[in-house]
Amino acid sequence: MSIQRLCHINLIGLQQQKLSVLDDLQALGMLHLEPAGLDASVDGSNETFADTATSAFGSITPEDAKQAVSYLAACQRIRRQELFDQSFDPERLVNEVLVNRQKARDLADQRIFLQRRIADLRPWGNFELPDLDALEGQRLWFYQVPLYRLKEMTAVSLVWQQVHKDHRYAYVVVISEVEPASNALPVARTHTGSISLSTLEDQLVQTHRDEEQVMIERESLSRWLFCLQYSLAKVDDQYQLRLAEQGVWQSESLFVVSAWVAEDDCPALQAFARRHGLALQQRSPKKHETPPTLLKNPACVAAGEDLIGFFKLPSYRGWDPSRLVFFSFACFFAVIMSDAGYAALIALGLAFYWRKLGLSQSGKRIRALVLTLATAGLVWGVLVGGYFGADPPTAWLTSLKVVDINDFSSMMTLSIVIGVVHLVIANLLQMWMRRFHLHMLASLAWVVVLIVSLSAWLTHITPWHQGAIALALVLIVLCSSSQSGWGKQRWISGLLGLSNLSKLFGDVLSYLRLFALGLASASLAVTFNQLASQVAAAMPELGVLFYVLILLIGHLLNFTLTVVSGVIHGLRLNLIEFFNWSLADEGYAFRPFKKQEVVPWKT
Repeated sequence: MSIQRLCHINLIGLQQQKLSVLDDLQALGMLHLEPAGLDASVDGSNETFADTATSAFGSITPEDAKQAVSYLAACQRIRRQELFDQSFDPERLVNEVLVNRQKARDLADQRIFLQRRIADLRPWGNFELPDLDALEGQRLWFYQVPLYRLKEMTAVSLVWQQVHKDHRYAYVVVISEVEPASNALPVARTHTGSISLSTLEDQLVQTHRDEEQVMIERESLSRWLFCLQYSLAKVDDQYQLRLAEQGVWQSESLFVVSAWVAEDDCPALQAFARRHGLALQQRSPKKHETPPTLLKNPACVAAGEDLIGFFKLPSYRGWDPSRLVFFSFACFFAVIMSDAGYAALIALGLAFYWRKLGLSQSGKRIRALVLTLATAGLVWGVLVGGYFGADPPTAWLTSLKVVDINDFSSMMTLSIVIGVVHLVIANLLQMWMRRFHLHMLASLAWVVVLIVSLSAWLTHITPWHQGAIALALVLIVLCSSSQSGWGKQRWISGLLGLSNLSKLFGDVLSYLRLFALGLASASLAVTFNQLASQVAAAMPELGVLFYVLILLIGHLLNFTLTVVSGVIHGLRLNLIEFFNWSLADEGYAFRPFKKQEVVPWKT
């Protein structure tokens, strides 16, 4: 659908032009370079990269610089960005940021330790251990005894005193010159330490002050974030340039850059070659070659590329499922949510972050996806009449309720029909990709099995249904193999193909999760509403407060579970069940050789 057609090109130039041409190609950003006889998968320890990094950051590694950038970018408040000047020193700045980060970590660890020590020591009270001379050689030993074992202390022959008791423990102090034997008391000794409670609390207050100071320093350093990002981007660009230099074929007088380029970009590349006095060889991919996959979709549905990219990228000669996955994911998410109120919350959250998401291309993709999810959720929520688990608030919205989510039979039927339609589309697309080959008839046979089986389930089995399925199974046996000839291997492949019957049945039933999760979400919303109402009726005075708390906490929990379920299972039905029947081969991504773009921070 939207897989870009590529051309293989060779750019040939004089050896003295190599570096300048590669630098301009990187600025052009159109080529997916193919290394000529050299390994392009060089890691960050590459010698040329180390030289480049040293020139920009001194003794600081690029990995340290990336960590510094991430640390500053996560700052809660980022200062207005500074411009490059004589005072900007990347090495010194990275060192300061990393020292600040380590201080923040150490102080956080110290704060957590002090909070735990104070919580453990508070039941014993604020005390200081006396000197040994003050007790004439006697010592204090502390024991935290569970209440159900406190009666065992009556049998202890030592001098002891209970100093505190709560709902679980009695806090006992034993006076003895040496530590009592391990079996002398019901529990092991508690270590309280030698520092008093008031001293620990003072240390905690000072730790909070130190943390505030570190955060102030971090915020101050954040004004150099753009400069640091820009410097780091330049280092990465130099690394990619050195890597490309290693990957070109070269002789004493000539060099050759081999790459893939989109057909639409060929005119611009031809102009580039003429401008630099380069020879350009251009051809279409050969049958045995496996070019990278370059997807191109409109901005409004480009997020579909991100949805499929982390799981399975189609091969160059396959088809692009990103648009179909984009819309089917939105539909599945809406069915799982089944509440217009929750969809409205998503829309409100999107409106709040709309401008911020529009600052980057990835943010615009996410924005379009979330808008589609919210729209689909609102439409389906209105059709099922779900508004935070309550009935439609007006008669007009009630008239729009056409689906009863509590009608188990109808909802199960709808889920099965959705699954069959989704898998029919998958097999039809697979059949189209196998056109002009006998193998395509196997995909057609699976389409027949799906449609005829659904018809028989919705009505009743007839001889016509049985005959159609039998014919389809025969086609599966005969046409499941992609090999030519009618030898033994074809029959074995055909019989193995029949084993997909159980997988097909299981995949169709997987779509029942749409109904099950949608019903669970709606039922939880109703349950929280009923629980809140019952509490309000049972407690006339504080009932309103508990009513509000139960609604807020309950619906927040249900909303979170619904969104997580919608994302996970909505993607799962597309990336597993659907892809199993529609995508045969996996490809690799088209990675353009280009300079990094650094977007200035707007604060």
